[in-house]
Amino acid sequence: MSDKFLYALARPLLFSMAPETAHHLTLPALRCAARYSLTDVIAKPARDVRTMMGIEFPNPVGMAAGLDKDGAYIDGLAALGFGFIEVGTVTPRAQPGNPLPRMFRLPDAGAVINRMGFNNGGVEAFVANVQASRFYQEKQGVLGLNIGKNADTPIERAAEDYVHCLQRVYPYASYVTVNISSPNTKNLRQLQGASELDALLSQLKSAQRRLADRHGRYVPVTLKIAPDMDAEQVKNVADALLRHGIDGVIGTNTTITRDAVAGMPHAEEAGGLSGRPVLELSNRVIAGLRAELGDAIPIIGVGGIFNGADARAKIDAGASLVQLYTGLIYQGPALVRECAEALRAPVAAAHH
Repeated sequence: MSDKFLYALARPLLFSMAPETAHHLTLPALRCAARYSLTDVIAKPARDVRTMMGIEFPNPVGMAAGLDKDGAYIDGLAALGFGFIEVGTVTPRAQPGNPLPRMFRLPDAGAVINRMGFNNGGVEAFVANVQASRFYQEKQGVLGLNIGKNADTPIERAAEDYVHCLQRVYPYASYVTVNISSPNTKNLRQLQGASELDALLSQLKSAQRRLADRHGRYVPVTLKIAPDMDAEQVKNVADALLRHGIDGVIGTNTTITRDAVAGMPHAEEAGGLSGRPVLELSNRVIAGLRAELGDAIPIIGVGGIFNGADARAKIDAGASLVQLYTGLIYQGPALVRECAEALRAPVAAAHH
Protein backbone atom coordinates (compact mmCIF):
# COMPACT_ATOMS: atom_id res chain seq x y z
CA MET A 1 0.00 0.00 0.00
CA SER A 2 1.47 3.31 -1.01
CA ASP A 3 2.14 6.07 1.51
CA LYS A 4 0.07 8.39 -0.74
CA PHE A 5 -2.93 6.08 -0.44
CA LEU A 6 -2.54 5.70 3.33
CA TYR A 7 -2.41 9.46 3.79
CA ALA A 8 -5.47 9.90 1.55
CA LEU A 9 -7.31 7.67 4.05
CA ALA A 10 -5.97 9.50 7.12
CA ARG A 11 -6.39 13.08 5.94
CA PRO A 12 -10.22 13.40 6.19
CA LEU A 13 -10.03 12.19 9.78
CA LEU A 14 -7.22 14.61 10.64
CA PHE A 15 -8.98 17.49 8.89
CA SER A 16 -12.18 16.78 10.86
CA MET A 17 -10.32 17.76 14.04
CA ALA A 18 -9.17 21.18 15.19
CA PRO A 19 -5.74 21.75 13.58
CA GLU A 20 -3.86 21.81 16.87
CA THR A 21 -5.62 18.63 18.04
CA ALA A 22 -4.63 16.88 14.80
CA HIS A 23 -1.08 18.14 15.31
CA HIS A 24 -0.93 16.73 18.87
CA LEU A 25 -2.25 13.40 17.61
CA THR A 26 -0.09 13.03 14.50
CA LEU A 27 3.35 13.66 15.99
CA PRO A 28 3.14 11.08 18.83
CA ALA A 29 1.61 8.60 16.34
CA LEU A 30 4.53 9.21 13.99
CA ARG A 31 7.04 8.74 16.81
CA CYS A 32 5.34 5.49 17.81
CA ALA A 33 5.21 4.25 14.21
CA ALA A 34 8.92 4.99 13.76
CA ARG A 35 9.79 3.19 17.00
CA TYR A 36 8.12 -0.01 15.73
CA SER A 37 9.42 0.41 12.16
CA LEU A 38 5.89 0.91 10.83
CA THR A 39 7.20 3.89 8.84
CA ASP A 40 9.16 1.48 6.65
CA VAL A 41 6.21 1.57 4.20
CA ILE A 42 7.28 5.11 3.35
CA ALA A 43 9.64 5.02 0.39
CA LYS A 44 12.66 7.19 1.20
CA PRO A 45 14.42 9.44 -1.27
CA ALA A 46 17.65 8.13 -2.78
CA ARG A 47 20.88 9.73 -1.54
CA ASP A 48 21.59 12.95 -3.39
CA VAL A 49 24.26 14.71 -1.36
CA ARG A 50 24.52 18.51 -1.34
CA THR A 51 27.35 20.15 0.56
CA MET A 52 26.99 23.65 1.91
CA MET A 53 28.02 25.57 5.02
CA GLY A 54 30.55 22.75 5.42
CA ILE A 55 27.71 20.26 6.01
CA GLU A 56 26.82 17.21 3.91
CA PHE A 57 23.05 17.05 3.39
CA PRO A 58 21.97 13.51 2.32
CA ASN A 59 19.28 15.06 0.11
CA PRO A 60 18.13 18.65 -0.46
CA VAL A 61 14.65 18.38 1.12
CA GLY A 62 14.30 19.37 4.77
CA MET A 63 11.64 19.67 7.46
CA ALA A 64 11.03 23.32 8.37
CA ALA A 65 11.00 24.53 11.96
CA GLY A 66 7.67 25.04 13.71
CA LEU A 67 6.20 21.54 13.44
CA ASP A 68 8.28 20.17 16.31
CA LYS A 69 8.91 23.17 18.54
CA ASP A 70 10.32 21.19 21.48
CA GLY A 71 12.50 18.74 19.54
CA ALA A 72 10.38 15.91 20.97
CA TYR A 73 9.64 14.10 17.70
CA ILE A 74 12.96 14.14 15.86
CA ASP A 75 13.10 10.36 15.40
CA GLY A 76 9.57 10.24 14.01
CA LEU A 77 10.32 13.00 11.50
CA ALA A 78 13.60 11.31 10.54
CA ALA A 79 11.59 8.27 9.40
CA LEU A 80 10.01 10.35 6.63
CA GLY A 81 13.27 10.53 4.67
CA PHE A 82 14.18 14.21 5.05
CA GLY A 83 17.70 15.29 4.12
CA PHE A 84 17.71 17.50 7.21
CA ILE A 85 15.38 18.32 10.09
CA GLU A 86 14.96 21.69 11.74
CA VAL A 87 13.25 21.87 15.13
CA GLY A 88 12.16 24.81 17.32
CA THR A 89 11.61 27.73 17.60
CA VAL A 90 12.84 27.50 21.20
CA THR A 91 13.10 30.37 23.69
CA PRO A 92 15.22 30.68 26.86
CA ARG A 93 12.25 30.16 29.19
CA ALA A 94 9.14 28.02 28.68
CA GLN A 95 6.08 29.96 27.50
CA PRO A 96 2.52 28.94 26.61
CA GLY A 97 2.25 30.96 23.40
CA ASN A 98 -0.96 32.72 22.40
CA PRO A 99 -4.47 31.71 23.59
CA LEU A 100 -6.37 28.97 21.74
CA PRO A 101 -7.61 28.64 19.06
CA ARG A 102 -4.49 29.84 17.27
CA MET A 103 -4.25 27.68 14.15
CA PHE A 104 -6.69 27.65 11.23
CA ARG A 105 -6.87 25.70 7.97
CA LEU A 106 -7.90 27.36 4.72
CA PRO A 107 -8.27 24.24 2.54
CA ASP A 108 -9.48 26.13 -0.56
CA ALA A 109 -6.18 28.01 -0.60
CA GLY A 110 -3.97 25.12 0.55
CA ALA A 111 -3.06 27.34 3.46
CA VAL A 112 -2.80 27.55 7.23
CA ILE A 113 -2.92 30.63 9.45
CA ASN A 114 -1.17 30.27 12.80
CA ARG A 115 -0.47 32.59 15.69
CA MET A 116 1.11 30.02 17.97
CA GLY A 117 3.60 32.54 19.40
CA PHE A 118 6.66 30.36 20.10
CA ASN A 119 4.83 28.03 22.50
CA ASN A 120 7.58 25.75 23.85
CA GLY A 121 8.98 24.18 27.00
CA GLY A 122 12.12 26.32 27.13
CA VAL A 123 15.69 25.68 26.03
CA GLU A 124 16.70 23.29 28.85
CA ALA A 125 13.88 20.84 28.06
CA PHE A 126 14.57 21.28 24.34
CA VAL A 127 18.25 20.35 24.71
CA ALA A 128 17.29 17.29 26.81
CA ASN A 129 14.90 16.16 24.03
CA VAL A 130 17.56 16.59 21.36
CA GLN A 131 20.10 14.62 23.41
CA ALA A 132 17.57 11.83 23.99
CA SER A 133 16.87 11.33 20.26
CA ARG A 134 18.48 8.42 18.45
CA PHE A 135 18.93 10.75 15.50
CA TYR A 136 21.30 12.89 17.59
CA GLN A 137 22.96 10.04 19.52
CA GLU A 138 23.73 7.99 16.40
CA LYS A 139 24.62 11.06 14.30
CA GLN A 140 22.05 9.93 11.74
CA GLY A 141 21.81 13.21 9.87
CA VAL A 142 21.66 16.98 9.78
CA LEU A 143 19.84 18.71 12.64
CA GLY A 144 19.02 22.42 12.61
CA LEU A 145 18.07 24.04 15.91
CA ASN A 146 15.94 27.18 15.62
CA ILE A 147 16.10 29.86 18.33
CA GLY A 148 13.93 32.85 19.27
CA LYS A 149 13.25 35.29 22.07
CA ASN A 150 10.71 35.14 24.89
CA ALA A 151 7.55 37.18 24.32
CA ASP A 152 8.12 39.25 27.47
CA THR A 153 11.76 40.09 26.72
CA PRO A 154 11.90 43.74 25.60
CA ILE A 155 13.01 44.06 21.98
CA GLU A 156 16.11 46.08 22.96
CA ARG A 157 17.27 43.05 25.00
CA ALA A 158 16.38 40.46 22.37
CA ALA A 159 20.03 39.72 21.56
CA GLU A 160 20.54 38.41 25.11
CA ASP A 161 17.84 35.77 24.55
CA TYR A 162 19.34 34.73 21.20
CA VAL A 163 22.87 34.52 22.58
CA HIS A 164 21.64 32.51 25.59
CA CYS A 165 19.86 30.01 23.32
CA LEU A 166 22.83 29.85 20.95
CA GLN A 167 25.13 28.91 23.84
CA ARG A 168 22.76 26.18 25.04
CA VAL A 169 22.00 24.54 21.67
CA TYR A 170 25.41 25.01 20.04
CA PRO A 171 26.99 21.66 21.06
CA TYR A 172 24.06 19.64 19.65
CA ALA A 173 23.32 21.46 16.38
CA SER A 174 24.49 20.83 12.83
CA TYR A 175 23.48 24.46 12.28
CA VAL A 176 21.54 27.06 14.29
CA THR A 177 18.76 29.22 12.83
CA VAL A 178 18.01 32.66 14.24
CA ASN A 179 14.29 33.33 13.81
CA ILE A 180 13.60 37.07 13.64
CA SER A 181 10.65 36.78 11.29
CA SER A 182 7.73 35.19 13.12
CA PRO A 183 4.79 37.62 12.98
CA ASN A 184 3.41 36.22 16.25
CA THR A 185 5.85 37.70 18.76
CA LYS A 186 5.19 41.41 19.25
CA ASN A 187 7.78 43.64 17.51
CA LEU A 188 10.00 40.67 16.59
CA ARG A 189 10.20 41.68 12.93
CA GLN A 190 11.71 45.01 14.01
CA LEU A 191 14.93 43.01 14.33
CA GLN A 192 15.03 42.84 10.52
CA GLY A 193 15.57 46.62 10.46
CA ALA A 194 19.08 47.76 9.52
CA SER A 195 20.42 49.02 12.88
CA GLU A 196 18.71 46.32 15.00
CA LEU A 197 19.92 43.60 12.64
CA ASP A 198 23.50 44.88 12.73
CA ALA A 199 23.54 44.89 16.52
CA LEU A 200 22.01 41.40 16.74
CA LEU A 201 24.26 39.80 14.12
CA SER A 202 27.47 41.24 15.56
CA GLN A 203 26.62 39.85 19.03
CA LEU A 204 25.67 36.46 17.59
CA LYS A 205 28.80 36.32 15.47
CA SER A 206 31.14 37.00 18.38
CA ALA A 207 29.26 34.41 20.49
CA GLN A 208 29.64 31.92 17.62
CA ARG A 209 33.40 32.55 17.50
CA ARG A 210 33.77 32.01 21.27
CA LEU A 211 31.68 28.83 21.10
CA ALA A 212 33.67 27.47 18.16
CA ASP A 213 36.86 27.92 20.20
CA ARG A 214 35.34 26.37 23.30
CA HIS A 215 33.84 23.33 21.57
CA GLY A 216 36.52 22.88 18.91
CA ARG A 217 33.81 22.83 16.25
CA TYR A 218 32.35 25.54 14.03
CA VAL A 219 28.54 25.43 13.88
CA PRO A 220 27.06 27.55 11.07
CA VAL A 221 24.41 30.17 11.89
CA THR A 222 21.55 30.98 9.50
CA LEU A 223 19.00 33.78 9.63
CA LYS A 224 15.29 33.18 8.90
CA ILE A 225 13.55 36.15 7.32
CA ALA A 226 10.02 37.21 6.33
CA PRO A 227 8.43 37.20 2.86
CA ASP A 228 6.91 40.64 3.43
CA MET A 229 9.97 42.67 2.48
CA ASP A 230 10.45 45.07 -0.37
CA ALA A 231 13.56 45.02 -2.58
CA GLU A 232 15.29 47.65 -0.45
CA GLN A 233 14.79 45.67 2.77
CA VAL A 234 16.01 42.47 1.10
CA LYS A 235 19.12 44.34 -0.06
CA ASN A 236 19.77 45.63 3.49
CA VAL A 237 19.44 42.13 4.94
CA ALA A 238 21.75 40.70 2.28
CA ASP A 239 24.36 43.40 3.01
CA ALA A 240 24.20 42.63 6.73
CA LEU A 241 24.57 38.88 6.13
CA LEU A 242 27.68 39.49 4.01
CA ARG A 243 29.16 42.04 6.37
CA HIS A 244 28.83 39.83 9.45
CA GLY A 245 29.80 36.58 7.75
CA ILE A 246 26.51 34.80 8.48
CA ASP A 247 26.62 31.28 7.06
CA GLY A 248 23.19 30.94 5.45
CA VAL A 249 19.73 32.46 5.11
CA ILE A 250 16.29 30.85 5.20
CA GLY A 251 13.69 32.51 3.00
CA THR A 252 11.00 32.65 4.16
CA ASN A 253 8.73 32.54 7.16
CA THR A 254 4.93 33.09 6.97
CA THR A 255 3.26 36.17 5.51
CA ILE A 256 0.98 38.72 7.18
CA THR A 257 -0.59 39.63 3.80
CA ARG A 258 -4.07 38.28 3.03
CA ASP A 259 -4.58 39.20 -0.66
CA ALA A 260 -4.50 35.56 -1.77
CA VAL A 261 -7.15 34.43 0.73
CA ALA A 262 -9.43 37.49 0.93
CA GLY A 263 -13.04 36.55 1.64
CA MET A 264 -12.30 32.96 2.71
CA PRO A 265 -13.35 31.60 6.11
CA HIS A 266 -10.66 32.40 8.73
CA ALA A 267 -8.87 34.78 6.32
CA GLU A 268 -9.19 37.62 8.83
CA GLU A 269 -7.58 35.69 11.69
CA ALA A 270 -4.39 37.30 13.00
CA GLY A 271 -1.15 35.38 12.49
CA GLY A 272 1.17 34.13 9.80
CA LEU A 273 -0.25 32.67 6.60
CA SER A 274 1.62 29.65 5.21
CA GLY A 275 1.09 27.26 2.31
CA ARG A 276 0.35 27.89 -1.37
CA PRO A 277 -0.20 31.67 -1.07
CA VAL A 278 3.39 32.14 0.16
CA LEU A 279 5.06 30.39 -2.80
CA GLU A 280 5.47 33.45 -5.03
CA LEU A 281 6.20 35.85 -2.15
CA SER A 282 8.99 33.65 -0.84
CA ASN A 283 10.39 32.98 -4.33
CA ARG A 284 10.59 36.73 -4.93
CA VAL A 285 12.58 37.25 -1.70
CA ILE A 286 14.84 34.28 -2.59
CA ALA A 287 15.53 35.73 -6.05
CA GLY A 288 16.27 39.14 -4.50
CA LEU A 289 18.65 37.59 -1.99
CA ARG A 290 20.43 35.58 -4.68
CA ALA A 291 20.89 38.70 -6.82
CA GLU A 292 22.51 40.50 -3.86
CA LEU A 293 24.49 37.61 -2.41
CA GLY A 294 25.79 35.95 -5.57
CA ASP A 295 27.23 32.59 -4.52
CA ALA A 296 28.61 33.89 -1.23
CA ILE A 297 25.86 32.58 1.06
CA PRO A 298 23.55 29.60 0.55
CA ILE A 299 19.77 30.09 0.69
CA ILE A 300 17.31 27.55 2.08
CA GLY A 301 13.96 28.04 0.35
CA VAL A 302 10.72 27.47 2.22
CA GLY A 303 7.12 28.51 1.65
CA GLY A 304 4.27 26.97 -0.33
CA ILE A 305 5.92 23.82 -1.69
CA PHE A 306 3.10 21.39 -2.59
CA ASN A 307 4.76 19.32 -5.33
CA GLY A 308 8.04 18.66 -7.09
CA ALA A 309 7.58 21.57 -9.49
CA ASP A 310 7.22 23.99 -6.56
CA ALA A 311 10.47 22.67 -5.07
CA ARG A 312 12.15 23.12 -8.44
CA ALA A 313 10.87 26.73 -8.64
CA LYS A 314 12.58 27.48 -5.30
CA ILE A 315 15.89 26.20 -6.65
CA ASP A 316 15.39 28.14 -9.90
CA ALA A 317 14.78 31.30 -7.81
CA GLY A 318 18.17 30.80 -6.14
CA ALA A 319 17.76 28.39 -3.22
CA SER A 320 20.26 25.55 -2.67
CA LEU A 321 18.01 23.47 -0.38
CA VAL A 322 14.28 23.49 0.37
CA GLN A 323 12.11 22.88 3.43
CA LEU A 324 8.51 21.68 3.75
CA TYR A 325 5.84 22.32 6.34
CA THR A 326 2.28 23.21 5.29
CA GLY A 327 2.52 21.17 2.08
CA LEU A 328 3.20 18.13 4.26
CA ILE A 329 -0.10 18.68 6.13
CA TYR A 330 -2.04 18.78 2.87
CA GLN A 331 -0.07 16.27 0.76
CA GLY A 332 1.31 13.83 3.31
CA PRO A 333 4.74 12.17 3.62
CA ALA A 334 4.98 11.21 -0.09
CA LEU A 335 5.75 14.88 -0.75
CA VAL A 336 9.27 14.45 0.66
CA ARG A 337 10.21 11.89 -1.96
CA GLU A 338 8.39 13.71 -4.76
CA CYS A 339 10.39 16.89 -4.08
CA ALA A 340 13.66 15.01 -3.68
CA GLU A 341 13.11 13.30 -7.06
CA ALA A 342 12.30 16.63 -8.72
CA LEU A 343 15.57 18.08 -7.39
CA ARG A 344 17.69 15.06 -8.14
CA ALA A 345 21.02 16.11 -9.62
CA PRO A 346 21.07 14.85 -13.22
CA VAL A 347 23.66 12.12 -13.70
CA ALA A 348 26.47 13.69 -15.70
CA ALA A 349 26.51 12.46 -19.29
CA ALA A 350 29.43 10.18 -20.06
CA HIS A 351 32.21 12.00 -21.94
CA HIS A 352 33.27 10.37 -25.16
